[in-house]
Amino acid sequence: MDVPALSDAEFGLFQKMIYDTAGINLSKAKKSLVSGRLGKRVKHYDLKSFAEYFRLVKSNLHGELQTAVDLLTTNETFFFREPKHFDFLRDRILPEWRTGPRRIWSAASSTGEEAHTLAMVLAEFCPTESWEIIGTDISTRVLEKAKMGHYSLDRTEDISRGYLQKYCLKGVGDHDGTFLVSQALRSKIRFVHANLQQDLQKLGSFDVIFLRNVMIYFDMDTKRKVVASLLRQLKPGGYMMVGHSESLNGVTTEVDAVVPAVYRKP
Repeated sequence: MDVPALSDAEFGLFQKMIYDTAGINLSKAKKSLVSGRLGKRVKHYDLKSFAEYFRLVKSNLHGELQTAVDLLTTNETFFFREPKHFDFLRDRILPEWRTGPRRIWSAASSTGEEAHTLAMVLAEFCPTESWEIIGTDISTRVLEKAKMGHYSLDRTEDISRGYLQKYCLKGVGDHDGTFLVSQALRSKIRFVHANLQQDLQKLGSFDVIFLRNVMIYFDMDTKRKVVASLLRQLKPGGYMMVGHSESLNGVTTEVDAVVPAVYRKP
């Protein structure tokens, strides 16, 4: 059976659904993306229209709401992405940490590369052994991959040879062409399913929050709401990192700019 066409009205339903659920603002240019990604589910259930699928999502039968959210969220990430942040962590933040425990939040962790990068830097340079990384994402699908810490070898090009040898295990046999982040590092990371639009105080307070390359999907109201919520959990003197294409100008006055895309809570 061919997948039916996605009408503008049907696209509007999914636009509102993902905005209400995740705060993601899908432009009209994303209509073909929505059609392509959700069309598989329309076909899977042998439905005659996207409207029928929308009703299924709203009923949440078989957990279909989470499946749709997983399909509509973009999860592009890689190890040591925007490396200046990790240099700043190593050179400016970690020398301040004389005692523990210390905690970092990877607030849109996707498949886990950011959290595992942070773990490598902390394992190498953190002056206290008492530290923890929390990785959260709205997509359960990517979190399962993050928890495994198992990646294709073509993901290693930005990881230094020293880190690879010390913190990664090369796959053999059936796992040839892959690598596994060491258990010692993975044990310091906890991945949690979370929606940044909800109250996440249960996660506790943090010394550093990485909120990178996620605000680009939010409108200004959602940015303000999410940042205000996360800043409540940032300790005084703590740092927030945003993507280099992002800014907190006009979003909040609660933090001071330190260097591009790095802010500190007084």
